[in-house]
Formats: sequence, C-alpha cells, structure tokens
Amino acid sequence: MKKFFKFQEHGTNYRTEFLAGMTTFLAMAYILFVNPSTLALTGIDELPEGVTRIDEGAVFTATAIAAAIGTLIMGVLAKYPIALAPGMGLNAFFAYTVVLGYGIPWETALAGVLASGLIFILLTLTGLRQKIINAIPANLKLAVGAGIGLFIAFIGFQNSGIVQGNEDTLVALGDLTQSTTLLAVFGIVVSVMLLALGIKGGIFYGMILTAVAGMVAGLIAPPTGLGDVVGAAPSMEPTFGAAFTHFGEIFTIEMLVVILTFLFVDFFDTAGTLVAVATQAGYMKDNKLPRAGRALFADSAATVAGAVAGTSTTTSYIESTAGVGAGGRTGFASVVTAGFFLLALFFSPLLSVVTAEVTAPALIIVGVLMASTLKSIDWDQFEIAVPAFFTIAAMPLTYSIATGIAIGFIFYPITLLLKGRGKEIHPIMYLLFVIFLLYFIFLA
Repeated sequence: MKKFFKFQEHGTNYRTEFLAGMTTFLAMAYILFVNPSTLALTGIDELPEGVTRIDEGAVFTATAIAAAIGTLIMGVLAKYPIALAPGMGLNAFFAYTVVLGYGIPWETALAGVLASGLIFILLTLTGLRQKIINAIPANLKLAVGAGIGLFIAFIGFQNSGIVQGNEDTLVALGDLTQSTTLLAVFGIVVSVMLLALGIKGGIFYGMILTAVAGMVAGLIAPPTGLGDVVGAAPSMEPTFGAAFTHFGEIFTIEMLVVILTFLFVDFFDTAGTLVAVATQAGYMKDNKLPRAGRALFADSAATVAGAVAGTSTTTSYIESTAGVGAGGRTGFASVVTAGFFLLALFFSPLLSVVTAEVTAPALIIVGVLMASTLKSIDWDQFEIAVPAFFTIAAMPLTYSIATGIAIGFIFYPITLLLKGRGKEIHPIMYLLFVIFLLYFIFLA
C-alpha cells in the first residue's frame, strides 16, 4: 500500500493520510443532508402538474454511494487526495430550475445528468474537454461560479424565512420573530464564527450545533433512541435506474439546454477544484497537472454512477483543501474519505432532525465562498463587465442558473464584436450563442 501510493516520495504516512481523509470528510459531510433536502424540494408544497416528489431517503443513500465511488476512483486511479460528492449549485439547478421551473419530472432530469456524465467521459477520453475549456473566456467562468453562489445563498435565505415573498416588491425581509427563522439566524452566526476561527468542517459542525439548539428550543423533535440515530441505509429502489428508463425523454431543445448546463458547470467546477487542490498539495508541474486525464475520468465516472443511483451531478470538492492542509498528499486520503461516506450510510435517521432551518446556513455560507470569484473578473473592461454582470445577476433574479448562463453567453460575443475584439471570440462561443438564442426564442 505504501509503495502503491508512494508514501515515501510524498513524505507522508498512514496516520497523516487517515487524519487528512477524515478532515476532508468532516469538511464536506454537510452534503449528505443538504443534497437530499434540496432535491426533495424542501419548503416547496406545490409541484408542477405531473411531477412527483423525489424520495429523500433514496437520495441520501445515492449521495453517499456517489461520493464513495467517485472519491475511491479518484484515490486509486488518479492517486490524488481529492474527494467528490454531488455538487452544490448543480443540485439547486436540478431542483429549482429543471423540476420546479421547467416542470420536467425528476426522472427525466436524472437522465439528463446521466447524459452529461457520458458526454463528459467521451470528451475526456478524446481530449476534447481541454479544447472546450479553453474556448470559454475566463471571465465568464468566474461569473458563472459567482452567480451560482448568489443563487444558492438566495435559496438558503428563502428556506430559512429570512427572505420571503412580497406582492409589492417581489421579495422582502421575513419575520425575524419567528422561532424557526431565529434558529436559522443562529446557525448562520455559529457557522460564520467557526469558519472565521479557521475550524475545518465548520459548516458541518454549524449544522450539528443548529440542530442541537433546535432540539433544546423544542423546534425539532429529538431522537428518542438509538434507532433514531443509527439504522439501515434507505433503499435506492425509488431512484435507482430511473435515469435509464427515462433516457428517451432527453431529446428535446429544453433538455439540450439542461444537459449543456450540467456539463458546463461541472466542467469548470472540476477544473478549478483540481488546480486549487493540486497547487496546494504541490502537484502542479510547469503549470500542468500530472494524471489530469485520470482525475477528470474519476469525476465523470462519478457523475454517471450518481445519476444511476439517483442524485444530481457529482463533482470534485474544494473542501478537499482541508485534508491537504492537514497533510494529505496521496490517494490513500481519498480512500479513507470514501470509507467514511460508506459508514455514513447507517446514519440516515438523522435526516429527521436536519430541517430546512438547519441546512439553510450551509447554503448561505457555501454561497459566500463561491462568490469569492467576483474579485477576479475584469470589471474595468465594459465589454467584459456587461456579460459577466448579466450572468451573475440573472441567476438569482430569474431563479435559474441556465438563464443566467444563456444571457451572459449571448451578450459576450455582441459586446466584444462592438468593441472590435471579434478575433478573441472562439468559434465555439458563436455556436453557444446560437444555441442559447434558440433557447429564448422557443422556450423562454
């Protein structure tokens, strides 16, 4: 095992790698509860006609399985201390835009995730993925990340009751005297304090403390026995294989936009995470990432596995930097993280105490972290600022990640052409311009 993961070469040992793997798990364990609550459309009582609610227990199991498979492949094949799980932002797009916004059944949405994963594998194996990444301007990539952050945070504010609907102004400040809203505010404050103090896994610990506070205040029913804490993993029968049985329903313009969005966001989320973690771990050589193809394959294979199991797109997690900071340098740390995700399967009863008010702070804090890319956008160039701003603002304002991407990608070639910078526009951007223009003509 030591030789396989090259412990001596990286100056590490079993203890260090184990602690690193556990640290990464704790830093991202919140997804086990946030993802099921998001995909189950927490706080939404009315679904589009013909659309049923996805089973939360099945999604919990699918989340753990997808994370374990993806992280294990990353550890063994690519040998990187990088963990994977269903991505934040992509799960919100799945639930709020595709299912609630478009009225597409969740089974068909899973088929779209499966298709994007298969395309991702094909692009990775053929080497086309890198060419496509290079075709998309860096400023738009940054804008997409920031926009998704604002969208996720907005959902968190809604689920917590801090922001509510208003007939005159569309949205307004919620009733802060409501006990459940105050619980969410408590969760935000606690999570911010933990992260500000540099505590790894602060989001997860914040959820735990918020849930405990809710039980003490009588807002959440506490576990009454061991069976309310530990139990058999929920069956995946309600979701397993649904992506295959509904695969024939993805061949529409609407689903094409959905698949492109899944693919696009996963593309750059993964690329950014791999570079960030690899740089911190000292893996980058001449600005290139060794075994990049294997790492990308692990990511795409995890998306396929997750879609089959019953969850939205699986991607690499920036929280892996927590494990690297703890000394993780090899794929063995990822193997440990995968083991913890499998162990977590037996703690599904805790879903009953992780309410919308408990998960809302996690959504808001992740939104803050994602919005950090705003600082790197070239705001002083108007032709760049316009499509970037439209991308960012449109996501929360239209309640759609896809709409934000579409607007930004339409304005980008327009503003650059008017500025006389047409030579900087890659042909792929013109193709995306046409696709997204057709999206608004026929679907919007």
